[in-house]
Parts: sequence; structure tokens; C-alpha cells
Amino acid sequence: MRLCVCILLLSFTVCASAGLREGGKFVLDAMGGAWDMVRAYWDMREADYIDADKYFHARGNYDAAQRGPGGAWAAKVLSDAREMWQSDVSGRGAEDTQADQEANEWGRSGGDPNRYRPAGLPSKY
Repeated sequence: MRLCVCILLLSFTVCASAGLREGGKFVLDAMGGAWDMVRAYWDMREADYIDADKYFHARGNYDAAQRGPGGAWAAKVLSDAREMWQSDVSGRGAEDTQADQEANEWGRSGGDPNRYRPAGLPSKY
């Protein structure tokens, strides 16, 4: 919940100089993008499928970025925060962080997330 509040406040700050309509769209896109990222994370946890994490990284970023600049912004902020935590706190290696960031950027730039889809991952995802 705190993360959503932070994203909402940051969204208002980023678009403060924009017109009300554009600013409102940015905020809604950012909130929707944050939801896309959370949904991809939940799906990744539910699938619990070996070698599927890069797919879910790419998919979450892709879905968020499709909403527009606000969604892409939220995806970048959330991806960077997660990777910083993962590399600093969890002890995962720099190589894993770099690979995750490549998948994140691929999805945000409009690349097909299925590039990272492992064989046998249920079609539900």
C-alpha cells in the first residue's frame, strides 16, 4: 500500500507542470502500470516455474508500458527499486540483476515478452 501511495505522490510531482488532462492521464497510467507490475509478480509467484522469472519481468514491463508514459515510468521505477533491493539485500548476483534489467528494458521498449518464455510454461500466463 505504501508503494502505491509513493507512486501516486511521485506521479503528481512529475506531472505538476503539465496540464490537468495530461497530468491526470499520466497518474492513471502510472497507477495502472504499477498494477500490471504487481499482477506479473503475483503470476510469477503462482507459476513457480523454473527459468520463468525473465518472462514475467518482460511481461510486467510490457503491459505497463503499453498504457503510455505514466505506465512506462512506473515500470522503470518499480523495476529499478526491485533490482536494487535484490542485488543489495537478497544477495543475488550482479549477473542475475543485469539479466533481469535486460528483460525489463526489453518489455518496456515494446519487445515481445515471449522471447523469455520458457518451454512448458502453462498458457494461462
